Amino acid sequence: MYDFHTHTFLSDGVLSPIELIRRALVRGYKAIGVTDHVGFGNLEYVVKTLVADCANGTKRWDILAMPGVEITHVPKDDIDMVARMAKELGAKLVAVHGETIVEPVEPGTNEAAVRSAFVDVLAHPGLISYEVARLAAENGVYLEVSARKGHSLANGHVVNTAREAGAVTVLDSDAHEPEDLLTLDLVEKIAEGAGLNKEEAHALLQTNPQNLLAKLGFGPVPASDTRP
Repeated sequence: MYDFHTHTFLSDGVLSPIELIRRALVRGYKAIGVTDHVGFGNLEYVVKTLVADCANGTKRWDILAMPGVEITHVPKDDIDMVARMAKELGAKLVAVHGETIVEPVEPGTNEAAVRSAFVDVLAHPGLISYEVARLAAENGVYLEVSARKGHSLANGHVVNTAREAGAVTVLDSDAHEPEDLLTLDLVEKIAEGAGLNKEEAHALLQTNPQNLLAKLGFGPVPASDTRP
């Protein structure tokens, strides 16, 4: 399995970064993005800490751990700047906290995210418009199908809009606790529940994550386990 959106106690998760990586490995993950919430104030500390622990986990265990950030409730006009700063500090993966239907995210956040050359994933984009999804497709920003309660309520809309606009999707846990980490059974059910056919589900769970890893500059990561 692949997961590009998780949290540790550096923001609102409960595990240390290295324990999260360890638990993901045991759960069957091939790659994990550790993407704690950031703004201007905590950006440097979070990125430097995650760079160190992800390097340690990747070196010692059979898992690719990627240091990243989730830019969260940052004013839309500053998203590109924070994303650029995160990459300069060493973040390999930049996600933006999208316009989920269960939080008062500033309108325009989705568009600002997909316009940034430094953003890789737009997390839980809620009722994203066709126009913004089309921009995401043109700019190579991946749209998230979420396993997180609340955020996942818009998965069907995200999938349908991405399909119409030609945007690419990935499925992420948005894990905050150990129990939130993905399982093979769960990801298959989420894909089916979001209205994906078998071919689309394979792309969501296998092809698209592998392509995103390549885009981020990582070598081939062995394919995740799938059912026959």
